[in-house]
Amino acid sequence: MNHDLNPAFDALRRARDEAVTTLADLIRIPSVGGSQAESEIVHHVARLLQAEGIEIDLWPIPVAELAARPDFPGMEVARAEAWGLVARLPGTDPSAKKIMLNGHLDVVPPGERSTWSDDPFSGRITGGHVFGRGACDMKGGFVAALHTVLALHRSGTRLPGDVLLAAVIGEEDGGLGTYAMLARGWSADACVIPEPTALDVLAANGGALTFRLRVPGLAAHACARTSGVSAVEKFQLIFPVLRALEDSRNRTVDPMMRRWDIAYPLEIGTVRAGDWASTVPDLLVAEGRFGVALDEPVPAARAEFERTVAAACADDPWLKEHPVTVEWWGGQFASGRCPSGSDLVRRVLAAHTGAHDTEEPAVVGAPYGSDLRLLTAAGIPAVQYGPGDGYGHCPDEKVSIAQVHACAETLLALTAPG
Repeated sequence: MNHDLNPAFDALRRARDEAVTTLADLIRIPSVGGSQAESEIVHHVARLLQAEGIEIDLWPIPVAELAARPDFPGMEVARAEAWGLVARLPGTDPSAKKIMLNGHLDVVPPGERSTWSDDPFSGRITGGHVFGRGACDMKGGFVAALHTVLALHRSGTRLPGDVLLAAVIGEEDGGLGTYAMLARGWSADACVIPEPTALDVLAANGGALTFRLRVPGLAAHACARTSGVSAVEKFQLIFPVLRALEDSRNRTVDPMMRRWDIAYPLEIGTVRAGDWASTVPDLLVAEGRFGVALDEPVPAARAEFERTVAAACADDPWLKEHPVTVEWWGGQFASGRCPSGSDLVRRVLAAHTGAHDTEEPAVVGAPYGSDLRLLTAAGIPAVQYGPGDGYGHCPDEKVSIAQVHACAETLLALTAPG
């Protein structure tokens, strides 16, 4: 059996330019969640792997069947089709531990295009960075994982345990891809998600629950507005109460989350009201996300939110009789944490320092949900470690090419038998 990783490192370094080209090509596929391109990019990666002779499992995800399950993690966009993909480098010992590299290929919409310096899906390469929607979150990290697997395969390196590469979709709006992968029976003894962490080790996520508020009013002609009740004005009573709730929930936070000014954010993302400019609006619909604390049960978080809204309604004569309703919909991200008994954090730190001869990265938590919580809930210790310095979801999104290469080197070092 060949456990020497030097040939694999040589193969990885020879393919550096190829990795950058691969990344630019993936960015040029506008794989916005729910679009046809979300499926196209999965098939594109499948073809790359098949051309190398790597074993793959490519399957149509039974979206409706999975969405009907009580533990389904939510979904915010409709999907006519969805595909799952897992590549496998078989180990030499069926009883040896398996490691998984898990990366999502879906991206959020680019937003207002005039805020971008170039086409959001250009894949432009300049100044040591690759630009475009998804460059940072997280096609750069996915390419690092992909080229780790390619380096092992091309060099003929055989490891005791399987090395798996999961290319998933739907992460941005709930986690459909990873949920489907687990439902199909894929598992591992440890998993690294190369989400953008600036090469720190992220060992915990707060959760994020998508909610919808319906604030009732009473329609009237605007010329006689005092005979009606404005849903907009009633929402103005609710919003500061939600800000106060956010403040109270962030006064004491887990030490893993102290890096962040707000560890468990609560935000309103969309507001829609009224249907005619000269009519008092009789309904306001506000949608947002509610941060879940580390280790906080989702039902407890929802209950506190609902109590807070109900108490605010009880203080207003109109809302007392016509209360705001709360609906939980879309992505429902529980919190997640790599188990304290796992050696995965230590192994990633050792792989990073061994590959780069640098100080250990920081070990932190993050104020956003991710597929980490699905993996840890399934008994798979997981961390996030990947390239990117906070440019995800932003205009002119970019990722450092040097960090993509560094991430791949760490992931390759991590595959060595412990």
